[in-house]
Amino acid sequence: MDGAPTPDDPDRQAQEYVTRLRGPGTPPGCPPPPPPEPGPPVPPPASPPGLKRQPQTAASAAGGAAGGLLSLPLELLLEICGYLGAREVRGVLPRVCRALREVARDAVAWRLRLQRSARGPFPILEEEGFDWSAACVDMEEHRQRWGGGGAPMEHFSLDEGHFASVDSVLLLQGGTLCVSGARDRNVNLWDLRQLGRAPGKVLVKALGTERNGTHKGWVWCLASRDNKVCSGSWDSTVKLWDLETEGQQFGEIKRRPVLCLSYRPDVLVTGTYDKTVTVYDPRAGQALVRSYKPHGSAVLSLAADDRLIVSGSEDRTLVVFDRRADGVLQRLQLENYLLSMSYQGTQLWAGDNQGRVYVFGNSSGSFQPARYFDVGHRLQITGLWHSLGSLYTTSTDRTLRIHVPTDPPRTICSWTHDDVLNGISVEGDVVAAASGGLSVEVWRLRT
Repeated sequence: MDGAPTPDDPDRQAQEYVTRLRGPGTPPGCPPPPPPEPGPPVPPPASPPGLKRQPQTAASAAGGAAGGLLSLPLELLLEICGYLGAREVRGVLPRVCRALREVARDAVAWRLRLQRSARGPFPILEEEGFDWSAACVDMEEHRQRWGGGGAPMEHFSLDEGHFASVDSVLLLQGGTLCVSGARDRNVNLWDLRQLGRAPGKVLVKALGTERNGTHKGWVWCLASRDNKVCSGSWDSTVKLWDLETEGQQFGEIKRRPVLCLSYRPDVLVTGTYDKTVTVYDPRAGQALVRSYKPHGSAVLSLAADDRLIVSGSEDRTLVVFDRRADGVLQRLQLENYLLSMSYQGTQLWAGDNQGRVYVFGNSSGSFQPARYFDVGHRLQITGLWHSLGSLYTTSTDRTLRIHVPTDPPRTICSWTHDDVLNGISVEGDVVAAASGGLSVEVWRLRT
């Protein structure tokens, strides 16, 4: 790029990137997208086929005979189950007896229960083999945490570990540990089990042995697999850390400035400022497997599974690379560029630089944009996390927004910070956000 700073000046290069991509307003040459067209009124969810049954008892449904509770009509027993938590119905009832196991496996009942909980069309994309019971557990517990304005959640601000903007955060080991990367060049390790008990012990240490920081440039991205963590920096390196050995470094990769990472059991994928996606084998000392340039500008976001690598770029393209065929499978031109991704199953959720959320489906072998939504953000979506029953987004508009992933997503809680929010990580009952105000913001379920 003409006039670009040299690799010897990573801080200047990073600052120019942030000014260009994360500054307020619409980037030059990118007209504001038209607002989404309002759709037709959404009718109440219809009963799925097969709901109407001949009256039967739970015992007869299981092919047996019994008295007492099991002699009740199946519909009445399902109504009683509605007063139990979804996790208990899914995990405990099947262990009681065969008849209740059949009740707990009733897919129609789970679907109806979930649609009542969602209070809107759900799911946005129904894929084959969709796990209605798992989605119901996830959504009900998500609404219990955040549906009342987040009252059951306890908030902590970890503001004594970094002295510059925090740009990446990652929860590990069920939310008991956290790592954060910042512009002070450090990767910090936090023990969240000490929150509220021993505040002086929450910050464990900064990773690495260098006196001037974990890296020699801003730490921009983090990824993990099991107890292994990798950090990507504007100093053109990826460093690998083993938390089982108290955070000792066990590897290093030297590339151009690293903006995004994906860490899989068999591959470590980097997206870099020089338009390149590179694949390494972490099982063989980070040996280079493949490097390709699918974009015309910096690679901003990445997602990968055992077959595909999906990358988003400043050039406003989404490129899908087939690992098995060793070639580009698909290229989509978008209106805006994608800064954050969450990918599982056959769905890719992504946040763009105009505050919109995109949903792409991949049930037919190629990604197709299925929906896009305005979820209430006024500026770039810097972090996005999606599961079967929950959706979290952070933005440079200084807000964290928590949604139910219906069509369209329904916001159930919003939290406004005093500075920009640069990313999010979720593990069970714990949520962490990276703050431009030099802190890591943490929420966890009150005990």
